[in-house]
Amino acid sequence: MDRYIGVDVHTQTCTFAVMGPTGRRLREQVVETNGKVLVEFIKGIAGTKHVCLEEGTHSEWLYELFKPQVQEIVVVQPRESAGQKNDSIDAWALAEQIRQGRISRPVFKAPGIYSELRAAVRAHQALVSDSVRAKNRLKAIYRSRGLSGLGTEVYKPDQRETWLKKLPSHRRKLAEILSNELDVVTEVRESAEQWLQEEAARCAIVKLLATAPGIGTTRAAQIVAIVVCPTRFRTRQQFWSYCGLGIVTRSSSDWVRDRDGTWVRRETAQTRGLNRNRQPTLKAVFKGAALNVIQSSPKQPLHQDYQRMISAGKNPSLARLTIARKIAAAVLAMWKTKEEYDPAKSQPKPHAA
Repeated sequence: MDRYIGVDVHTQTCTFAVMGPTGRRLREQVVETNGKVLVEFIKGIAGTKHVCLEEGTHSEWLYELFKPQVQEIVVVQPRESAGQKNDSIDAWALAEQIRQGRISRPVFKAPGIYSELRAAVRAHQALVSDSVRAKNRLKAIYRSRGLSGLGTEVYKPDQRETWLKKLPSHRRKLAEILSNELDVVTEVRESAEQWLQEEAARCAIVKLLATAPGIGTTRAAQIVAIVVCPTRFRTRQQFWSYCGLGIVTRSSSDWVRDRDGTWVRRETAQTRGLNRNRQPTLKAVFKGAALNVIQSSPKQPLHQDYQRMISAGKNPSLARLTIARKIAAAVLAMWKTKEEYDPAKSQPKPHAA
């Protein structure tokens, strides 16, 4: 007998809702968020078990914990719901969602695959973000005193004393403390970067994807750590949407009459920018790769494509988007075929005469 289980997860407790195949509510129980206790509760439920829980801090751990004990486990993106809300309502809603097969936004989970690389990428991203914040805090102190032309000198230890003397005493002490913070963060960031490079060197697919234009080792490692499995995406359009490079169109009254009275489709599609439901890191990776190609690789065929688009009057931002989409499509194809980047494959095929 099938049992559909919704789990509303919190730090201290998890609320379980067990539903039968007809939608009958069989059991609801609050269980301590403890690995041993949770496994024992799941084992105590008879029948074929289907579990649904929301993406969150504990979702990866619970996925690994429940996977050997159940026939199906699905992690979904949280949704905002109108009306009343509590742990019980949320748990029953998740159970009903998996019972009816209404899983529209599942979250991909792959425990044990590229674990070290994914951890290294996460550490690197966190330290890069912390480093940027520390620099912004420090530079804001100098700007608050009307100092300009700061550049990167305020971050360098050998230039620090010169800039500190330009501040009043109470601001100088604050700048010293934030400078020390930046020094520590920079040191840890370098350690994270070294760890990332070491893990990337052990992964053959990272070396392969790094040959794509504008990608390099760090971006290739980020792509592998996030995507994990390229076969998740059947087409490049699906991959573009996941990366936030999918173009959203909204139209109405698509059919009009021409001069002869024949119904024809409107030629102009109403676009609404790029899709917002996306993976932000991948969007930054591919847009950064496109910018790198445009600014630093004049001999790269994609750079020449960009120049042709600009010469034809295309908007620069749309031209950059086109280059980013080409790089993303090339990376997906390279990963699936295990082939290095071939510039000829990214060029448009000549039309037959």
